[in-house]
Amino acid sequence: METLTLLDYSFIVGYLLLTLFIGLLFSKKASENVGEFFLSGRKLPWWIAGTGMVATTFAADTPLAVTGLVAKNGIAGNWVWWTFVSGGMLTVFFFARLWRRSNILTDLEFIEIRYSGTAAKFLRGFKALYFGLFINSIIIGWVNLAMYKIIRIMVPELNPEITIIALVVLTTVYSGLSGLWGVSITDAVQFIIAMTGCIILAVLALQAPEVGGISGLQHALPAWMFDFYPSLSGSRETPVQDSGAFSLPFASFAAMAFVQWWASWYPGSEPGGGGYIAQRMMSAKDEKHSLLATLWFTVAHYCLRPWPWIIVALASLVMFPDLPLDQKEDGFVYVMKTVLPSGLKGLLVAAFLAAYMSTLSTHLNWGTSYLINDFYQRFLKPEAEAAHLVKASKIVTGLIAIFSLFITFYVLKTITGAWEFIIQCGAGTGFVLIFRWFWWRLNAWSEITSMLAPFLAYAWISFFTSITFPDSLFIIVLFTISSTLIVTFLTPPTDTDRLQSFYRTTRVGGILWKKISVTMPEVESDKGFIMLFIDWLLGIILVYAALFGTGKLIFGDPMQAVIYFATALGAGTLIYKDLNRRGWNNLK
Repeated sequence: METLTLLDYSFIVGYLLLTLFIGLLFSKKASENVGEFFLSGRKLPWWIAGTGMVATTFAADTPLAVTGLVAKNGIAGNWVWWTFVSGGMLTVFFFARLWRRSNILTDLEFIEIRYSGTAAKFLRGFKALYFGLFINSIIIGWVNLAMYKIIRIMVPELNPEITIIALVVLTTVYSGLSGLWGVSITDAVQFIIAMTGCIILAVLALQAPEVGGISGLQHALPAWMFDFYPSLSGSRETPVQDSGAFSLPFASFAAMAFVQWWASWYPGSEPGGGGYIAQRMMSAKDEKHSLLATLWFTVAHYCLRPWPWIIVALASLVMFPDLPLDQKEDGFVYVMKTVLPSGLKGLLVAAFLAAYMSTLSTHLNWGTSYLINDFYQRFLKPEAEAAHLVKASKIVTGLIAIFSLFITFYVLKTITGAWEFIIQCGAGTGFVLIFRWFWWRLNAWSEITSMLAPFLAYAWISFFTSITFPDSLFIIVLFTISSTLIVTFLTPPTDTDRLQSFYRTTRVGGILWKKISVTMPEVESDKGFIMLFIDWLLGIILVYAALFGTGKLIFGDPMQAVIYFATALGAGTLIYKDLNRRGWNNLK
């Protein structure tokens, strides 16, 4: 197989220079203060903020991970992440406006406007270090690992270790210079490049002689590979040699469909919003733009992105049937190398660089915001001036990058393993992350317990049982929520003054705040929760209908595609009418 040509390298170098140019363009703006550096001055329109969310969750690892899922379980294997639609729509209608209204710099700052006492201070500082450095570096590490594989296969003449280090340095430079301003603008550009490249790759993969179009795929692979819904009737025989393909037991599907989406913390799909998703919501112009940004993100995340990856994944099974099971995810990259002509190889490498660097830059900025705002300034330099904090932010960005490289080369082994570890060790925390907004009684000890309990349950399951993911979620979630409730009622509630201040700021409303709201009749809180639940259900229908309608159209079933699209259109229309009825002007 031929290596990259001068034309290919021109695409790659041109893209890298463009990102560096954008970083330099916004460097002066980002240096004004930490509000500009971490939240773009709260001036982002919905389409930039939302596209930034999509671009961040479209990393170099994502198509490879989807390829691995499809190889094992067919299209239906994607339910391991499709089930997060429910949580995404919950964030859209219940939390997007609240995050923007809270007027804080990071979602960890929320802890001390919601809770009181030493426990709240400890929780904020601990989460700043735990998520900002440790978990964040694991996420960056598995993204680096995926890019490592792509470079090793696509550009064998380059040393993959040195190339990864160079890319991390470049991304650190432009994200450190421009803050969220540059990150957000490059995210929008990077998303367009990455999606265009993947669509081109899917078309060329279908045209490969070994594949022979959609009909060729359907002839070469067993019919169950094309099922959109998992079979719940037991295990299948394995038609694809060594693929390990199987149907999803009902308990496993139930764990993902009814538990995982609200119970487990996962980057980009945090229950109630959080992390860099909350950062983008808080960077939006106002509550209306925050809601629209999150809605656009959820629709694009599930409906626009996956089908090119799925097509390439299916094509890889036909073109490279002898790849071992633990290397199936590499099939995506082998398809790239096989079907792309000169020039387009460089475009696709640039597309993956775009996906990779958009994720890396956001995580560097987000992690730095935690370490600076919620640890350094909060506990070490509370009186620091704006210029000092911006300078410290640039230094910390570099330190996170260095630590993430250590994680990449010396800790992580597989992408899928990192996914499962993160989901299981965050199982059950979603209960607190959601209800801390709507129930006054939860306190800082509740949230601390919800973070520690999953690790204890995960350790017990790993060492003393044969239970595997996702069935393990039932036990971990039950143990975590039970422990959280016990600790909640054994510890004193948050100070009344803090609860009243939080209620006055967020106007969250709801029956579980009645003990506080009756003391503050002057505060006009949110109402219409029943309609929000209806909008939430309609949003779930909208996404799944659009997702499967697109799939039916691709695989030659236009009649069912029309039914799915009509359902999506109907759901979207009802949501639009309800938002108009309640008045966009209420979202300020």
